[in-house]
Amino acid sequence: MNRCPWCGNDELYIKYHDEEWGVPNHDDRKHFEFLVLESAQAGLSWITILKKRENYRKAYCGFDPDKVALFDDAKIVELMKNPGIVRNRRKIEASINNARRFLEVTNEFGSFDKYIWSFANNKPIKNHWEDIRDVPANTKLSDEISKDLKKRGFRFLGSTIIYSYIQAVGLVNDHLTDCFLGGL
Repeated sequence: MNRCPWCGNDELYIKYHDEEWGVPNHDDRKHFEFLVLESAQAGLSWITILKKRENYRKAYCGFDPDKVALFDDAKIVELMKNPGIVRNRRKIEASINNARRFLEVTNEFGSFDKYIWSFANNKPIKNHWEDIRDVPANTKLSDEISKDLKKRGFRFLGSTIIYSYIQAVGLVNDHLTDCFLGGL
């Protein structure tokens, strides 16, 4: 069975590739989870974040944005001492800020899902890349979403992070054409 080459032979990576990446998501908590994880990944490898994912789930109250939005300075200090997550103060502070902005978007649009999928006209964008080197790091779409999120006060979510995010939640399907999921 052919897969995209980036997942290699790591079981965790393969599971993520096969079951999540590029699969359309419509669950707000999962959207928030990927915004936190993708932001934490900046400058690191995705496998590093996948290995820390369960630790993040515990530290971030199951990725409940209502709870994360209430995190205070004492919680930031606690998170900075947690070896199971990326202990970068700017990333942690951004995740709390982003929880608050996430809730604002949810209130405005009824759900974050409605907001984010509106950028793709409510249907996945299917690309037909033949080589991993052809997959872009960012696109006009990720530029547009990132710009809008920044305007709304989100932090640490530039165009490249947003492109990874929209791949993760299935707004964009970038499985290669010879991957068994390339036909989704």
